[in-house]
Amino acid sequence: MAFKALYRRFRPKTFSDVVGQDHVTKILKNQILNDNIAHAYLFSGTRGTGKTSTAKIFARAVNCTSDTDIPCNKCEVCKSILDDNIMDVVEMDAASNNSVDDIRDLKEKVKYPPSKGRYKVYIIDEVHMLSKGAFNALLKTLEEPPNHLIFILATTEVQKLPATILSRCQRYDFKRITVTQIVDTMKDILQDLNIDVEEKALQLIARNSDGAMRDALSILDQCISFADEKISYEYVLEVLGTVNNDIIFEMAENIIEKDLEASLKTVDNLISIGKDINQFIKDLISHFRNLMVSKSSDKLNDIIDGTDETINRFKEQSQNISLNRIISIIKLLSESEVSSKYSSQPRIILETTLMKMISVELDTSIESLLIRVNSLENKIKMGNIVVEESKSQEKREDKKKKTIKSKEILRKDIDKNKKEEVPIKETKLEEDTVHNKELNENININDIMKIWPDMLKRIKSEKISVQALLSEGNPHDIEGKTLYVLFKDGFGFHKDAVDKDDNKKYIENTLNSILNSNLNIKFMMEDEVSKKENVVDSLTQEVIDVFGADIVEIEE
Repeated sequence: MAFKALYRRFRPKTFSDVVGQDHVTKILKNQILNDNIAHAYLFSGTRGTGKTSTAKIFARAVNCTSDTDIPCNKCEVCKSILDDNIMDVVEMDAASNNSVDDIRDLKEKVKYPPSKGRYKVYIIDEVHMLSKGAFNALLKTLEEPPNHLIFILATTEVQKLPATILSRCQRYDFKRITVTQIVDTMKDILQDLNIDVEEKALQLIARNSDGAMRDALSILDQCISFADEKISYEYVLEVLGTVNNDIIFEMAENIIEKDLEASLKTVDNLISIGKDINQFIKDLISHFRNLMVSKSSDKLNDIIDGTDETINRFKEQSQNISLNRIISIIKLLSESEVSSKYSSQPRIILETTLMKMISVELDTSIESLLIRVNSLENKIKMGNIVVEESKSQEKREDKKKKTIKSKEILRKDIDKNKKEEVPIKETKLEEDTVHNKELNENININDIMKIWPDMLKRIKSEKISVQALLSEGNPHDIEGKTLYVLFKDGFGFHKDAVDKDDNKKYIENTLNSILNSNLNIKFMMEDEVSKKENVVDSLTQEVIDVFGADIVEIEE
């Protein structure tokens, strides 16, 4: 007898055999019992969750001649469908039959009644692969099929289906299968095959299957071929190319303790024994996700897969790292996972990421900068950093003397050449504008735009975190003594941060010192301004409608 893969050999034969989809199978079974069968169904969900298996069970069930179990899998019709000896159930792959001509051919065939059963069932797998023309050709038949016809459409990407198709089907969403359900199913299969296995090994297979029973059984198939007598945890690690929990915990500890040398040595060891770097990055992401959950919740048994001992290790390790740093690490690892997929040197991608995670000064992201600023503020509060006021005062005095000297040289040059006095704005913008007695009252938005880059450079040299936030905003307009700075959609965090009293006052003082002005700054989101302008335009139009366009005069 030819070898058959486990997922085919143990494919569900009845509704009760389908794992983790009771919310679907119960409804389908009741529809058959109550003779309330629809003409079109849509099964959606991730791969390996039982969509096609359920469709085949349903196809047998609606044609089963038994009065008790449905499907019985014993009557003539059920056996014929199981052996593919009957044309009443047709399975079609839309990935390779996706043209208009294929659907037209299908439309011609569906006119003929079933040969043995009560219904003719068409199962169209990966239906999202149909072309636009093929979907249009299918619409009318799908909406008003012959009484003997049932369509079952299956897809992993339901968002790609046109709304016209969705509205003509009863939709059932298949859930990812839980780790516990996958482990229990594999235990039953291995017991039937009389094969011993370690509990840890089954847990590892189930976690790596990502909620897909077919993937889990494919991995199990490999492990059975690999192992001689018993499937051990080490065997599964070798098949998957992953590493055991101890190494993952050790690497996480090195990252938390900022031990770069030990981290790089671990990567070198993994490469030398042939482990998959991409898989290792995924394992690290999963590990730090579990640490994040451990810091956020006390009820972990339903959220983290593993034994009580493993969960306790997560709790203990999570106490040594802040939640902000965990989130930053997960973000960096996720970026490296995407990059390593398309890189010929995934090792370098991982090592670079480790350096960013451990040497925080190498990470220039906003999150990292904020972490460093918060750390600095905490050190100042605790008295670990002392600001020497005397030296700062000396620097300010030296700068003041240089400024006065520059002014004297400028005046001498002007007197010598008998030219008009040079405006302060035409010289390089320095702090000497602060000393002017008369404030500049005639400032427009163009003046602001000219000095804005210089102002950002100055802020960067003094407070880099404020500059990083303010650089996402743009000067918009001046009304009276108020400058409006707008932030685009998605930068609300930056707007709120610069709008804090200390930051806002610092930015206003910097701007006014450069322009020798007395402006206030108002930070706003772009959509707020758009809404206000729309309201003003609407009110203006209402006034024009009432009084007439030739009477109403609009002042800009």
